[in-house]
Amino acid sequence: MASSQGLRILFITSEVYPLCKTGGLGDVSAALPAALRALQTDVRLLLPGYPQVLAGVKYKSKVTEFNELPQFPPTTLLSGRLSLSKTEHIPVFVIDCPGLYRREGGPYMDTLGRDWPDNALRFGLLSKIGAILASDASPVAWRPHIAHCNDWQSGLTPAYLHFHPGKKAATVMTIHNLAFQGVFSPGSVIQLGLPPDSFDVNGVEYYGNLSFLKAGLYYADHITTVSPSYAEEIQIEPLGFGLQGLLATRRDHLTGIINGIATSEWDPAIDPHLVKNYTSKKLSDKAVNKSALQQQMGLTVDADIPLFGVVSRLNHQKGTDLLIQVAPQLVKIPAQLIVLGSNHTDLEHQLSTLAQTYPDAIAVRIGFNEALSHLIEAGADCFLMPSRFEPCGLNQMYSQRYGTPPVVHATGGLLDTVVDCTPTTLAEGSASGFLFYPMTADNLLNTIKRAAQAYHDKKNWQRLQRNGMAKDFSWHASAIAYQKIYEALLA
Repeated sequence: MASSQGLRILFITSEVYPLCKTGGLGDVSAALPAALRALQTDVRLLLPGYPQVLAGVKYKSKVTEFNELPQFPPTTLLSGRLSLSKTEHIPVFVIDCPGLYRREGGPYMDTLGRDWPDNALRFGLLSKIGAILASDASPVAWRPHIAHCNDWQSGLTPAYLHFHPGKKAATVMTIHNLAFQGVFSPGSVIQLGLPPDSFDVNGVEYYGNLSFLKAGLYYADHITTVSPSYAEEIQIEPLGFGLQGLLATRRDHLTGIINGIATSEWDPAIDPHLVKNYTSKKLSDKAVNKSALQQQMGLTVDADIPLFGVVSRLNHQKGTDLLIQVAPQLVKIPAQLIVLGSNHTDLEHQLSTLAQTYPDAIAVRIGFNEALSHLIEAGADCFLMPSRFEPCGLNQMYSQRYGTPPVVHATGGLLDTVVDCTPTTLAEGSASGFLFYPMTADNLLNTIKRAAQAYHDKKNWQRLQRNGMAKDFSWHASAIAYQKIYEALLA
């Protein structure tokens, strides 16, 4: 068995921050490999060669060409380096296939928000190259012990490796969000070079189609997901999204590991986006950010009114519809609301109408703004995150680190990272936010009222803030947990 210092991991992903990011996967794909490398694990990324990846990866050189993969266009494999900071660098392999990856738009959709029609081929190639590099068919001298696959886009790697007759790496499949499953027509099986007999319920078949994610979950040696509670939730309806039966049968090979956060990027003591930096020992400086945020967003500048912040995609999963429902009652508490986000035109319109109706109490910014997202975390008194389901979530961890207790629905990673504020948890020093369940507008509103009431008890409120700020949400513990899984697979 390889020691942790000798472990070689091929981390296969369709996005990585800061080169390309559509959600939490991009953050994880940078932070987890960096944390593993800090533990002396040799991790290298495999990425599709989107224009922004080719532009952002430094010191690129040609490794080899793949011109005889009958299902795929001619492809060049490059090696290079992704710099996360002046001291943090990750070696990367880039799949340079201009016909599949060099185009305007996002990783998965065109400029009009439509899925690329050839996504099966685009991410079939990512999976295929991942499988080649993780086997004795690899033209590269560096051979990984583990191929770590992430979400549906690399889900075929374990399937390709399963049918490879020679030596091969063990496989780990991480689910970041089970709702996205990479489902394509049954004809894709032959198009992608999978054996016809793999198209079976005990294989890649999923309700008459091919599912990349189903393939990964069926063939991988081990499955992980991004929080312990989510690992339980996906084994039953409704959060199993049709895969609950398979996941329940594989429960002995399924582990939930909570994501970490980039603690150097999200630190109120040094955050360059804040009007005034602060620590748990000088919480009075946090108030400077609140008044600046109120002023910037056109709200009444008042330290005594609790200010609730939201930074989110605006959709059904995130509970935006419930937030809209309770907003008029929130204003009457009295309280204020700031929302930053986008994703759903109708919800954006409803929120903008609320801001026009209550201009002194509700402010809405449609789109994304990195600097404003940091200022909201610092300037708000509470952070609202009423997600119907949340595999892990990051903002609730940012909020606690910024002394901004979150109000969250008790699901997935939210349940695993936030401790409800009660007299008992406050006395024992574990309280860090406010939880509600089940998912109803009344429960959300009542919990907002509970948080607003707690805000006016300044002594206990500061205890609550400091509890959250004292928590360790770094990637170190998560990286150790992944390392133990790798080692167990090789034992």
